[in-house]
Amino acid sequence: MVILDGKKVSNDIKNEIKQQVDKMKGKGEKVPHLAAVIVGNDGASLTYVGSKVRACERVGFESTMVRMSNTTSEIELLDKIEELNQNDDIDGFIIQLPLPPQINTQKVLMAVDPSKDVDGFHPENFGKMALDMSTFIPATPFGILELLDRYGVETKGKHTVVIGRSHIVGRPMSILMGRKGFPGNSTVTLTHSHTKNITQITSQADIIISALGVPNFLKAEMVKDDVIIIDVGITRVPDDSSPKGYIITGDVDFTNVSKKASYITPVPGGVGPMTIAMLLKNTLLAREQRM
Repeated sequence: MVILDGKKVSNDIKNEIKQQVDKMKGKGEKVPHLAAVIVGNDGASLTYVGSKVRACERVGFESTMVRMSNTTSEIELLDKIEELNQNDDIDGFIIQLPLPPQINTQKVLMAVDPSKDVDGFHPENFGKMALDMSTFIPATPFGILELLDRYGVETKGKHTVVIGRSHIVGRPMSILMGRKGFPGNSTVTLTHSHTKNITQITSQADIIISALGVPNFLKAEMVKDDVIIIDVGITRVPDDSSPKGYIITGDVDFTNVSKKASYITPVPGGVGPMTIAMLLKNTLLAREQRM
């Protein structure tokens, strides 16, 4: 059994990006600039955006955090997005989700200039991804592909089962794993909350990508020997024995499933660190396209 170490691979990617940025600086070129817009005071969102800012500092990017109050109107946010769209100094920016209830999330994501949409959420970029065209791939799916690639995990001709159909992970992964090329060329089954007899499906899978958000959902009896497991789930589960009062748990019963798996991602330390690394990679790509 091989642990797909996202922490190590993400550090490798950041080091590679830093080398490229150092070369840019050496030539006197403008370095990539990533902006993040956060609306409200959600603790998890603030922590996540903070880690993105620190990652930018590490690789030599410029970064800007735009903080807006929880009472921000949709019009105010759309005005700020247009300001970022028109700012030539900003190469890419993200809108941290979730947004407050008074704001239409889809309308906001549609307002982002596709050439600066380093999250890969704009329909134009999603459509290009579905058509195998060069574009920004959403950071978490991009990170999963990179893990499979760097560990040389064979995907051609395999049966991939994706659990969860979100626009951020499940749906794009179902498209990407079925595309021509590597990683890809697998036969994909997309499952979700209305799928019947899911154990019958997962037990036939060569690769399982779970992005459900239900702690320990995938049990050992639901998978076959030598299965490849990508656990995208990350849930805070209350635990009085932990100093923080909770533990981070994935969708997969790691202790038991890992005994049957050929490759598996841990939680934490698997897919999570890859997401920020690939956001940086998308920002570098945005900068190169604007040069």
